[in-house]
Amino acid sequence: MMDLLETRAQVLALLNNAGIEYELYEHERAHTIDDCLKMPFIDETVTICKNILLCNRQKTQFYLMLLKPLTPFRTAVVSKALGVSRLSFAPEGALEERLHLTSGSVSPLGLMFDQEHEITLCYEKGICDTQKIAFHPCDNAATVIFTQQEFWKKVIPALGIHPIGLELPIQMDGNVL
Repeated sequence: MMDLLETRAQVLALLNNAGIEYELYEHERAHTIDDCLKMPFIDETVTICKNILLCNRQKTQFYLMLLKPLTPFRTAVVSKALGVSRLSFAPEGALEERLHLTSGSVSPLGLMFDQEHEITLCYEKGICDTQKIAFHPCDNAATVIFTQQEFWKKVIPALGIHPIGLELPIQMDGNVL
């Protein structure tokens, strides 16, 4: 089992050493996106993302997908948007091995541990529609909030990654349009 406090300390050290501004909130463990949405510091100005680690059938390509909290997740829709066939949830061991994460603590900040850049960060473009964006610092007993500009212009370059923005079809009544 990962030492989440140590992992959190490493993430915060990266942010501090890069001069990245953020707000840090400690709280009870949040295991689901519903738990996150109930936090008093999450309001209409903050997008707290649903984060999902995916892989192809051969487990040779990995994708960390960031979604708006209420976006229904459909592997077929994301597979089609990425042009990759048969995406599925990555095995839980991949979270710990590749990102130093456990289920419930998934975060793009874990990409700091993906030194070989084997995981592609993908995001639903709608996550950028608020003033701020929030993630767990690889520990679901805390949340960091960044301005959108700080996250995309400073955090992403500090992680050395090149994310892919996706337009996902609008969902109404559970049907893809």
